[in-house]
Amino acid sequence: MAGWYELNKNDKGGFSFVLKAANGEVILRSESYESRAAADNGIASVQKNSAVETAYTHSDASDGRFYFNLKAANHQIIGTSQMYKTAAARRAGMESVRTNGPTTEIKHPS
Repeated sequence: MAGWYELNKNDKGGFSFVLKAANGEVILRSESYESRAAADNGIASVQKNSAVETAYTHSDASDGRFYFNLKAANHQIIGTSQMYKTAAARRAGMESVRTNGPTTEIKHPS
């Protein structure tokens, strides 16, 4: 079973998405978009860029935890990971996005 995207509309009319691994864990979170079309474009960008190793930047939070961003070709962040306790866990998260990012399954929770 592959991962999937969940596209959500917030109470202010904006849209965002998460990429979930096959086990249901959120592995990447988007910014908020003003329109559904913009969120769809964000998903398409993750699908395209998730396989590009140089699209990932990794960072350390001020509290010592680890995270990564996935960037588009224009260097804009298209998704941010959860916080990880170790750099090894962050690497595993990046690999999960590489594996699950190309999926075309998009769910719209109610």
